[in-house]
Order: sequence, then C-alpha cells, then structure tokens
Amino acid sequence: MSAKTAVYPGTFDPMTLGHFDLITRAAKLYDRLIVAVAATSAKNGALFDAEHRIAMIREDVANAGLENVSVEMLDTLLVDFCRSHGVRTVIRGVRVYSDFEYEFQMALTNRRMAPEIETLFMMPSESLAYVTASTVREIARYGGDTSPFVTPAVQKHLHERQAAN
Repeated sequence: MSAKTAVYPGTFDPMTLGHFDLITRAAKLYDRLIVAVAATSAKNGALFDAEHRIAMIREDVANAGLENVSVEMLDTLLVDFCRSHGVRTVIRGVRVYSDFEYEFQMALTNRRMAPEIETLFMMPSESLAYVTASTVREIARYGGDTSPFVTPAVQKHLHERQAAN
C-alpha cells in the first residue's frame, strides 16, 4: 500500500469552491488523489445523481489540469473502498466545529474498522469556510446566483437544470 495516495470522499451535491479548494490542495500533497463520490445521498433534496456529480467533478479536474486526480464512484463502506484501492489516507474537510464533531465520530468509527487507515482533516481557505452544498442547493432552487460558490462546470450544470425546470 502506498502512503502517496489519498482519497477524498463525499456526496459533492453539488461540489462547491470549498470542496474544489481541498481537491487542489490535497492534489499537491499526494502523488495521487481519488475523489470518491457517494453513490447515494441521504441528504434531503439532492440535486444531481452520482453519475452527474462525477461528470461535473471530472470536468473541473480536467479544466484545472489536475492529472493526478481521479474521480470514482463510492458505493461501499469507505474503509472497504480504501482497502480495495490500496489507500491508507482519507482526507476530510472541516469548516466549523459542528463539522469536526461529525467527522471525528466518523474517523474513529473508520479507525475501529480499519486501524491501518488514517483520516486527515483539512480546512478550506478562510474565504470559503462558510460555503456549504446545502446552501448552494437552496440558492439554486430559488433561481439565485450560485456563481460565487461553485466552479464554472458546476455553474453550467446548475443553469441547465434550472432551464429544464
């Protein structure tokens, strides 16, 4: 197993600038970064299915020239995904204290199931710490301008979704 590979899991519905900030920064720290997109979302009012979320992230990763970043479906326990990909490091974003409480609980649960896998917490840039996917979903539902909060690829897909409704 290589310590030079990390996985950054999430629902990314939709991916925000905060998520993308962590992707670009983690990509500089590791030889390979796998963005693992959850197949299903337990969150109310999901905007996009997993395939659509994967396509948007791949588009942004390609546009940014992040050649060491791949985007894959996460349809199993995270620890099983990590083991099957030979990954020993999980990257998790923490914006505020409530994020830390949840992420700490998940990290300890994962450690109990797979002690060889470490969770590293990263904070987004301070200018993006307030941005959440749920806020972006709410703004999008009411036809607001989401461009200050998401990447150009996500913005394009949000516009297409709004036009279809």
